[in-house]
Amino acid sequence: MIAERMRELGLELPAVVTPLAAYVPAVVSGHLVFTAGQLPMRDGALMATGKVGAEVTPEVANECARVAALNALAAVHAAIGSLDRITRIVKVVGFVASVPTFTGQPGVINGASELLGEIFGEVGKHARSAVGVPVLPLDAPVEVELVVEFA
Repeated sequence: MIAERMRELGLELPAVVTPLAAYVPAVVSGHLVFTAGQLPMRDGALMATGKVGAEVTPEVANECARVAALNALAAVHAAIGSLDRITRIVKVVGFVASVPTFTGQPGVINGASELLGEIFGEVGKHARSAVGVPVLPLDAPVEVELVVEFA
């Protein structure tokens, strides 16, 4: 069971983060769940703010990507009732607010990818995009969205 695996990893599924604007945290279409972009929120606050390569180190940004992915899983859980229903993490899209000279976006988003692999094993292997952007909502350093298949 996924909940048991998460406990073994010392992870707890957070409450779904309240949307910042006019959207919902996740939408089910057929056997897919599409999450909205999730920020690295913990207990209602961003873990860090600023640009990677300036105010935020790549290591902190990597941890932010892990937390954002966990928030995305909370949205999936709310949409389908159980993470045990997931049959495949199809795609991860990660946005990294970074200075123009920073080119380590893939390493930052590895935080999300590695977390999904730790939790789901083979089912967690996915396609991915890691995109550098000039700014994200609330000056977050990272935003992560998921596409998940379920039965």
